[in-house]
Amino acid sequence: MKEEKEILPKEQTMKKFKHKFVVECDIDRAWKFYTNIKHLEVITPKIMNLKILKFQSEVLQQGSEVWLSAKLIISFKWHSKIISLHQYEYLDEMIKGRFKMWKHKHKFDRIDEKKTQIIDEIDFELPYGYLGKLFENFVIKQLENIFLYREKTTKEHLRLNL
Repeated sequence: MKEEKEILPKEQTMKKFKHKFVVECDIDRAWKFYTNIKHLEVITPKIMNLKILKFQSEVLQQGSEVWLSAKLIISFKWHSKIISLHQYEYLDEMIKGRFKMWKHKHKFDRIDEKKTQIIDEIDFELPYGYLGKLFENFVIKQLENIFLYREKTTKEHLRLNL
């Protein structure tokens, strides 16, 4: 008699993070700000000491890549690529960095002529298997802090029309 084995679904290892907020400006202005790679220097917490090391295009395009360095407890380098870009939405994917996997979707929704909702959705997976899983809550807390700072500085920057 042949033994049957049940195939169980693979354990979900990816974590999700989402942050959204509203800015007091039209969608085209918010889009123009966020699709210029140099916006990262404005909206990243200063304590992270983010530096843009190299980029292929100052204005994001499908396929463009960027190389960064930053500090979050320890210094690290990051290489990412825009894998999808359509009007008011783009997706970047980490090619090399601290995560096993990282995809970040940026979406912009028009609320009215003077208000835009900015939505960030991140799917990530930490390296090191179960050991990495021990740090997921820490990473999510760090992302919450980083994105609260990004929200505050984006609102200030766009309000001041810089």
